[in-house]
Amino acid sequence: MNSQLVSISKFLSLVLRHRPERINLTLDANGWADIDLLLKKAVQNANRTITREELLRVVASDAKQRYSISEDGLRIRANQGHSVKGIDLQLEPIEPPEELFHGTVAKYLDSIRKQGLRKRQRHHVHLSLDRDTAIKVGQRRGTAVVLVARTSEMHAAGFKFFLSDNGVWLTDHVPAEFLDFPDE
Repeated sequence: MNSQLVSISKFLSLVLRHRPERINLTLDANGWADIDLLLKKAVQNANRTITREELLRVVASDAKQRYSISEDGLRIRANQGHSVKGIDLQLEPIEPPEELFHGTVAKYLDSIRKQGLRKRQRHHVHLSLDRDTAIKVGQRRGTAVVLVARTSEMHAAGFKFFLSDNGVWLTDHVPAEFLDFPDE
């Protein structure tokens, strides 16, 4: 993705996941925004000119598939990672694989050992299907440390899991007793 599209993607992430009010945009209860309105408000309230073609190119070329376009092609939403309160992505609980992975950095390990993985400002804790993806996630903040979540045990204990449209596994909390730390 070229630098212009990366910039657009970061802007979309901001307004569709965290701060729609920044451009005076309102997301519906399921996180959807009207594309034409989003493009109009981006110009009016953020001095960002984005064409529909650029927006669709960002959605199509995003390696992490962060965004979805509605079936009618009129609306867009982020697939997960929202900190906006009250968004319901309408995901159905699903049985997870035996284990999933979480990428982090060493400075958070003490807290995670005490409190587990918490969703904090987001709607869910994010987990990856494979170790390589978790490494990439952790590397955004430094040298990656990969934790293994024993998700089949969690599921058996009553924890719910969801799978976002872009393949990210979601849950409300991963208690430390269900995590395997490196060198353990």
